[in-house]
Amino acid sequence: MYRKNECDDLKMSKEANPFSDNTANPSNLSFHDNDLNTLPRTATPLIDIEIQSVLISPLKPLGRHKVPSGIFKTPSSGQISITKTGLVGDQQGDTAHHGGPEKAIHHYPFDHYADWRQDFIDNNWPANRWFSDQPIQTLHGGFGENISTVGITEADICIGDIFRLGTAVVQVSQARQPCWRLNERFGNSGMAKHVQNNGRTGWYYRVIEEGHVQVGDHLCLIERPVPGWSLKRILDIFYRDALNTAALQFLATLPVLTPSWRQLAERRLSTQSVESWSRRLITPEDI
Repeated sequence: MYRKNECDDLKMSKEANPFSDNTANPSNLSFHDNDLNTLPRTATPLIDIEIQSVLISPLKPLGRHKVPSGIFKTPSSGQISITKTGLVGDQQGDTAHHGGPEKAIHHYPFDHYADWRQDFIDNNWPANRWFSDQPIQTLHGGFGENISTVGITEADICIGDIFRLGTAVVQVSQARQPCWRLNERFGNSGMAKHVQNNGRTGWYYRVIEEGHVQVGDHLCLIERPVPGWSLKRILDIFYRDALNTAALQFLATLPVLTPSWRQLAERRLSTQSVESWSRRLITPEDI
């Protein structure tokens, strides 16, 4: 069990001695990506940010064939209960690939939305009116996220990070693996591929201790068991340096990584090839 005041204890200890035995002294560390795994296991950076939005959705029809989907998240008010399988009142259409204990809660940084809007403008990408006409500040939930924050992205989060989320305790299990439903959501047939290529994927939590959350609660990092293995680094391995043997060997045996991603690393090692991404990234009727 995690104590409910561990975040306050961590903040007070770092305010008293920011380079104590439990904190990495940045003057002694290299933060180049290849050197990040030299961070001591006990290094726990202070991440304590406010929850901007908590979002849920019932199933609604998506796209040309009206596929049932829970991607249309909308902000909720008041406390929302967090169970081992996610937020009470939230639903997923494709339960084979979305939701469940390993992907109970989806967190997407609101920081990315302005970059997405600029990408669409700069590249003259097609988009539906929902995305192109609405003010940025109203777009929470566009990527099907349950939790929206400002101040952290995939570069700041490591696999296995354990957070206090409201009164619950959650652990980062994997980055999001984008699929064609994003194409339908944004009215852009290449959206899922764009998400994969630029690494603005968001991430999933498994729930260690159930609780509840509401807007204004805090997300506080209380343990970092795998320092150096940021989600950005893992995404680079899976989608760019895709046959990096040493990295895949590490990820294939990493207990905090969701089993499906460990199996993916194992398959690449055994076949020495990268699986096809077409069925996941391309809308079925476009294949």
